[in-house]
Amino acid sequence: MKNLWKLTALIGALVLVLMGCGGKDGAGEKAGAAEKPGDGKQIVFDLSIPEPEGAKFDVTAKAFKEELERLTDGQMSVKIHYNNSLGGEREVFELMGMGSLDMTVQSAGPMGAWVKEFDVFDLPFLFDDREHAHAVLDGEIGAELAQKFEDEANVKILGWVENGFVATSSNNPINTVDDVKGLKIRVQENELQIDAWKAYGADATPMAWTEVFTGLQQGVIDGHSNSLATIQTSKIYEVQSHVALLEDRFSPAPIAISKTSFDKLSPEQQEAVMEAANYAQPIGRQANEDKVNEAAEFLKEQGITFTEPDKASFKAAAESVYDKYAPQIGQELIDQVRSFEY
Repeated sequence: MKNLWKLTALIGALVLVLMGCGGKDGAGEKAGAAEKPGDGKQIVFDLSIPEPEGAKFDVTAKAFKEELERLTDGQMSVKIHYNNSLGGEREVFELMGMGSLDMTVQSAGPMGAWVKEFDVFDLPFLFDDREHAHAVLDGEIGAELAQKFEDEANVKILGWVENGFVATSSNNPINTVDDVKGLKIRVQENELQIDAWKAYGADATPMAWTEVFTGLQQGVIDGHSNSLATIQTSKIYEVQSHVALLEDRFSPAPIAISKTSFDKLSPEQQEAVMEAANYAQPIGRQANEDKVNEAAEFLKEQGITFTEPDKASFKAAAESVYDKYAPQIGQELIDQVRSFEY
């Protein structure tokens, strides 16, 4: 009995130690330190991106970090975690919602799991150009969607950068919708993306981004859609020979913070976070444009063959997707986005 008591006491002590250690990681200590503004403790946010160092989201994250440090005289900073090392994109949002991770800059693809209206960004050929997409995100529509996501996911959107318009990699030329029939195309874990590629006649294959390179290499999938910049930085050109400039989908990417982490900050600290995000947003957008242009030249140098598919054939096939999702997303929202003046 005495030994049992000692064992119980030991377990209790270990639990307390582990709880104490847990408070020194992630959002716990960092946000907790903000409960005592001016106590001299530095707040360091853990920020996840799905790309390697030097990629477009890293440019955004570093701009945010540098401006936050400048605004707060070094009292607030950021630690950037690369290549989805803290979890896949959907998992990152889940961790942030639980208050276990502070920040991210990543694709909006999984956000429809919380707020169905976010699926509007996955509708094929919805936007005329980048300026159209930016105007929607920066205006009332973007603000309303961001608030809904904050309410449902406990994640606050600070600003919007982008993956931009996506291209499709493959090992065969894609010139019309008939050329993708039967191809296994990787999509995010997103029902609308799955249905869009099924409508084109492809075998839509949901897959975590961390598995895509190996999947292409081993022939588990035949292609995928992403930014040209991501095709370059993730070395997709090593396992694919063709890129189709389909641009059927514009992929926004939030600069986001856990509402749990944000709410533990003082008003002054919250203002600094929002100002740093406002500073980083145009830098991140320009970084994507620059890197897409650089990537196009680089991929051509690597021998990648580019095609510009007949978009009309894809648009015709996509009508069934609009028919299915308009009741879920809201026909009014779709119409507002399509007719948005910018």
